[in-house]
Amino acid sequence: LLDEVTSALDPELVADVLGVLRDIAASTDITMLIVTHEMGFARDVSNRVVFLHQGAIEEEGPPEQLFTRSNSARFRQFITA
Repeated sequence: LLDEVTSALDPELVADVLGVLRDIAASTDITMLIVTHEMGFARDVSNRVVFLHQGAIEEEGPPEQLFTRSNSARFRQFITA
């Protein structure tokens, strides 16, 4: 469980941390539950994305579905901000 693991890091450290997590995702079968605002990272490494809005699940599914054909106006607004 990783909760905003890159918050308060400078851009170089963010890239390093995300690189380590990408390597773990690619080379192991470890399940990771990651809370993040790094949408590109979430799209690239996730099998499933859950978008929360005001404490409730707004939308969930495979990243390709959410990032290209989202039913949620709030999610579309969030990823384009």
